[in-house]
Amino acid sequence: MARRGRGRGGGTRSSGITVSIEGLDALRDQLADLTPTIRAAGFKALQDSAEAIRSDASGGVRVASGNLQRSAKARFHNSQLRAEIGWWDTDDRYVIFHEFGTRKIPARPVLGPAAEAERTKIAARIQAEVRRALA
Repeated sequence: MARRGRGRGGGTRSSGITVSIEGLDALRDQLADLTPTIRAAGFKALQDSAEAIRSDASGGVRVASGNLQRSAKARFHNSQLRAEIGWWDTDDRYVIFHEFGTRKIPARPVLGPAAEAERTKIAARIQAEVRRALA
């Protein structure tokens, strides 16, 4: 079976068409400028969602002294756009018994259901905040 030769140029032929995109550097600069704006909008949406979860969870706990209702908190890690919602005081560690139950106390979870309820809303919150920031 004979092989066809490619010629000297390595087999690629130039069509003579040149495409030049003007303004690409300016577009890159504009996109780089948007990044902090979009990040701030995402953080605002995260704060709103975390507050909704915190409020829902603290409103659903069993009330004896009211301590668990008052001490639920949200902690934010801005560099990672991350939030943690829960109880961190050592006096509040008994909340785990309420959330998961014991042999004598049936579980009455509040944090898990509150997070699940908010999970369906977070995308819309982010979208609304980004639109607001870009308007």
